[in-house]
Amino acid sequence: MMAPHELTMAFQTRRQVTLGLSLGALWPWASVQAQSPSEAALEAVAPAMPRVGDVLKVPSIRLLTGQDFQHERQPLLLYWWSSTCPFCALQSPSMQGLWQAQKSRGLRMLALSIDKKPEDALAYLQKRGYNFPSAWASPEWRKQFPKPKGLPITLLMDSQHKVLLAEKGQMFAEDVEAIPRLL
Repeated sequence: MMAPHELTMAFQTRRQVTLGLSLGALWPWASVQAQSPSEAALEAVAPAMPRVGDVLKVPSIRLLTGQDFQHERQPLLLYWWSSTCPFCALQSPSMQGLWQAQKSRGLRMLALSIDKKPEDALAYLQKRGYNFPSAWASPEWRKQFPKPKGLPITLLMDSQHKVLLAEKGQMFAEDVEAIPRLL
């Protein structure tokens, strides 16, 4: 079994090699499709990724289902996504599978949509049958908790809010499936 830092390094190395081979062809299209002008402005001033070991406090937020989400003292998986992001479209099925497999084991998940409107995010989730907890991260809410640069963004925090995993860009299905080993 790999140590958590070895597992994180394996995620990064595999993804960097694959993305390096395919990014040239996809990048111009993906960046145009994934960001509106206002989103591009927010991305330009977005903070860097949190580092493993950082402590983050996630403010309460209303889920797309209308319920309030508050991060209690449980492990939390944060997933920033958009319905127009092609890399998110590839990663989201794995996130749904992880949520289904781990929710009964105490893992909390919060998917944060950066779509222009919450209705766009809700329609996308419903069309694909995703039921992981998801909220619309409005520009106002993001003033309290800014999205790091990049998309998708995947953060795993322990019950003390300490970052155990910080990934920018699409994760492979096998890497998403390995996330629980970090807890």
